[in-house]
Amino acid sequence: MPGIEEIVISNLICNPDYMRKVLPFVKEEYFDDLSQKVVFKEISEFVNEYDNLPEPNAIALEVEKRKDLTEDAVNRVLEILRGLDRTEYNEEWLLDTTEKWCKERAIYNALMESVQIADGQDKTRNQDAIPSIMSDALSVCFDDHVGHDYLEDSESRYDFYHRKEEKIPFDLDFFNKITKGGLPNKTLNIALAGTGVGKSLFMCHVASACLLQGRNVLYITLEMAEEKIAERIDANLLDVPIQQLSDPLFSKGKYQSKIEKLSEKTQGRLVIKEYPTASAHVNHFKSLLNELSLKKGFHPDIIFVDYLNICASSRYKNNIVNSYTYVKSVAEELRGLAGEFKVPIVSATQTTRSGYGNSDVELTDTSESFGLPATADLMFALIATEDLEAMNQIMVKQLKNRYNDPTVNKRFVLGIDRAKMRLYDCEQSAQDNILDSNQEEFTTDTKSKFQGFKI
Repeated sequence: MPGIEEIVISNLICNPDYMRKVLPFVKEEYFDDLSQKVVFKEISEFVNEYDNLPEPNAIALEVEKRKDLTEDAVNRVLEILRGLDRTEYNEEWLLDTTEKWCKERAIYNALMESVQIADGQDKTRNQDAIPSIMSDALSVCFDDHVGHDYLEDSESRYDFYHRKEEKIPFDLDFFNKITKGGLPNKTLNIALAGTGVGKSLFMCHVASACLLQGRNVLYITLEMAEEKIAERIDANLLDVPIQQLSDPLFSKGKYQSKIEKLSEKTQGRLVIKEYPTASAHVNHFKSLLNELSLKKGFHPDIIFVDYLNICASSRYKNNIVNSYTYVKSVAEELRGLAGEFKVPIVSATQTTRSGYGNSDVELTDTSESFGLPATADLMFALIATEDLEAMNQIMVKQLKNRYNDPTVNKRFVLGIDRAKMRLYDCEQSAQDNILDSNQEEFTTDTKSKFQGFKI
């Protein structure tokens, strides 16, 4: 009975439908036998040049011309060509079996490469390349989609227009308006603000709201300790000013009682992971996600990264490229992570020195790299002024929005309770005097759904 390698080679020569679906995904290194490698290479070169099935005799003639093969190797190739398996297999089984074989070979080869790198036998790569090699191997699959045919795929396109996209809603009415109901999967969403304005407060608040919705939340921090992030989320969810959490009068029994009540309100889970500043990149985050899946059965619905500028890049060293390239690379890698794990990612970035304290922040006030807003799906500024602080408010200004028209509700204000690390919707009267806001009619559907939650 022929093995899978013989079946693959035979169908690449004899089965045109199979050849066109499979050839782009099969690699020469998947074959162990030298003769099979030679046959596959000749098949691949013939198809690339003539765009048709190769004749066995044509392959035989090409092999006999080669000067790099011994007589025994040529005879073995001719033996393979004479013994082609012409059995007609079930097409679905054949494709599934070939795909499984390709995955197994890719993983095996990746493991061998990783061992060589770990042993120092590969002088061109270091151990940082191993996660990427394994990730590429694990992602091997047959994808026969070659593009959207405008006329032939019109029906599926119409269905797409009317399909309800899965989103994670905010508990803030205006954010739901500007995103058309929340954050979609596979997106990167960025808050731009100066130091101390409220980047971490915003992310902690949204993380808390997601937990209350029953979502699984992963919060990655490269700036503050895990306990400090948890303290902010405690203040938000337990309805306790952050200063009182460490007060001796706030007993452990009272604290545990509030936590127990909170656990009854949600089926979601919140995991906070700390990394040293500028030391972790997306490959570390992928390893964390895989570890959480294996050890805790935890699969996040949304990921927060606090914050983007102090992440490392998996592709570049900070001391060999400029800040534009480096930060843009980090943004692209995070957006790739969002796509790979099918989740929205929320992060933040600093303003420039001129943007700090500016009441009309622009995209050009993004620090270090303008490549970041080019990559983000949603980018908005958090603006704090003395007048706003006096009213316990913070202004939000849309800078870029792929979900909706950014000129609608371009500016709006939110209430802010810094003691409880919480944001809330303001009444419509607070929005009336905002210049160039272009706001729609205010509704309180979301507000009534989330506000007033206390433990």
